[in-house]
Amino acid sequence: MKRNITVFIIILISFLLQSTVLPYFLFASVGPNLLVIVTASFGFMRGKKAGMAVGIVSGLFMDVFWGSSLGFNMLLFTVIGYGNGCFKRLFYDEDIKLPIGLIATSELFYGGVTYFCLYALRGDFAFSSHLLSIIFPELVYTILATLILYQIILHINKKLEAEEQRSASRFV
Repeated sequence: MKRNITVFIIILISFLLQSTVLPYFLFASVGPNLLVIVTASFGFMRGKKAGMAVGIVSGLFMDVFWGSSLGFNMLLFTVIGYGNGCFKRLFYDEDIKLPIGLIATSELFYGGVTYFCLYALRGDFAFSSHLLSIIFPELVYTILATLILYQIILHINKKLEAEEQRSASRFV
């Protein structure tokens, strides 16, 4: 229960930062996608189910507050959470390369699917322009934000796991 509340608070804080504070620190008119970082991080740290759950909540926040249709971002973030959850067995706390690679891949996936569904299907075929002006700058900014936010999420996850192990050992 404490884990669920903590994860929800992390999602809420990331959403609030992304929607209120970070628009003042835009780079090339885009900001980092903190919710992709949170969804991907919990996916490869906790597994497919946790990644999907975080993805559903993150996507729901994005759909309700920014989306034009309910469910698009929720489905997209659920797929991101599930896909990153497939790498749980390869995840080691000390290694930063895997998280950065997975979060970068998730961000590219998010940008590509968003472009295809929101622009290409409506007849806007300027993919190279969209790639250079939106997807790549957001990717760079998200990777830079990952270096900070991922460390915070990792620290919180370690504390929660240690507490869960202590409480489980009391009942054994």
